[in-house]
Parts: sequence; C-alpha cells; structure tokens
Amino acid sequence: WIDTLTNSLRLQSDASHPFHKDPYALRSITIQSYDLFGPRVGFIKLTATVSNGAGETLPAAALLRGPSVAMLFMLVPDDVPPESDERYVVLTVQPRVPAGSLGFVELPAGMVDDMGSFKGAAAQEIQEELGVTIHEDELTSLSDLAIPNGDNTEGLANAMFPSAGGCDEHITIFSHERRIPREQLKEWSGRLTGLRSHGEKITLKVVPMKDAWREGARDAKCLAALALWQGLRQEKKV
Repeated sequence: WIDTLTNSLRLQSDASHPFHKDPYALRSITIQSYDLFGPRVGFIKLTATVSNGAGETLPAAALLRGPSVAMLFMLVPDDVPPESDERYVVLTVQPRVPAGSLGFVELPAGMVDDMGSFKGAAAQEIQEELGVTIHEDELTSLSDLAIPNGDNTEGLANAMFPSAGGCDEHITIFSHERRIPREQLKEWSGRLTGLRSHGEKITLKVVPMKDAWREGARDAKCLAALALWQGLRQEKKV
C-alpha cells in the first residue's frame, strides 16, 4: 500500500498531472489497530494525513488486508457441442458474519499470503472450497486479459478493487472451464466443502450461467467476473 501510494504521489511532478500546481504529500500515518492470523498480520486499520500546501486533505482512513483471488468456475455438460453457450457457474453459500449473513452466495475466493502466487492461491481455494484439484496453468486470469499493459502508471495491481474508498483489498479474478457428464451437475449442487478446521462451512450451488448475475447479485466478485468474462468473450480472448 505505502509503495503504491508513494508512487502515485510522485506522479504529481508531471506538469500534466491535475494536482501538479499544488501537489499532495503523505504527512503522517497512525496505526489504530491490527489483527493477527496466527503469526501473520491479517488486517491493519489506519488513518493517514494526505494534504497539499493549501491545507486541503484527501480522505485517508483505510483498512489494509492485501490481495485476494476469486474464481469463476464453469461447468459444461459433455454432451453439448464446443460452440454451445450452455454453462453452469459454481457458487459457494457460507456464513459471512461481517455482512450479517449465515448464507451468503458468492464466487469462491480467498486471500493471498505473503509467500504465495496469485494462481497458486486460486488453485488452493478451488481445492479447499470446491474439492477439485487443478493445475495453475489451467487457470486464466481475466483481470490480466482485461487491463491493458500500458494502463498502469500508478502501479496498481491488475485486479478489481471492491471498496477503494476505504480498503486496499484488490481481487484478481481467474476463470476455469471443465466439461463433466451432465448427470454430475446435480451431484455438485449441495455438496458440503470447506476446511472445517478453519471454521469454514460451505455449501456449493450450481446455477446456469445466464442466471448467475441474479444469483450472485450481492457479490461484487461475481458481478465483476461475469462482466469480464462476457466482455473478453465478445473480443474472442476467452
């Protein structure tokens, strides 16, 4: 977070930057609280002072929790032709106490630890939440395909920021498509998964892809993944 912010502030030295005449600077950071996940720092709550010479400030209260991954996992019946649009999306239903829900419907997702890769984290979450083993090279990063290489002067991650006004979390969205016998579709729906040792109580829900936007309407990850996939499909990139 601090590296990205410092880089963005540095860009104000360019005469074309909208804040060039009176640039903002990071004056102070106050750590208010933090949460540990075992030996690792999980969440940090802080406030910062970012102001310019005129004394104008930018809102700078933030929850730092780092990068995450989300997976658009699609099932295709093996009796349909390759050009068919018939697909099914695997969603998870699980308690999300911060949202006040004991049955929140969303895409499979998880945090990236300090040592892990984004693809590795995505593959691990698919294993834990869906009970499916896949190789990293079977995953497609929709985020990387959608964001142009040259459109990153601030050094932001190729990811979706679900709450940029208050949190640094950014979610890289991957997709994976698997053909399975049609009769297995019902077997997937209602399957109980998740790491019980981590307090995860997850039920799988399989929905037609054409209905996924409605089923996952409360989940920013789901809506973003569907929009990315549909846009990239129109451009024949997936």
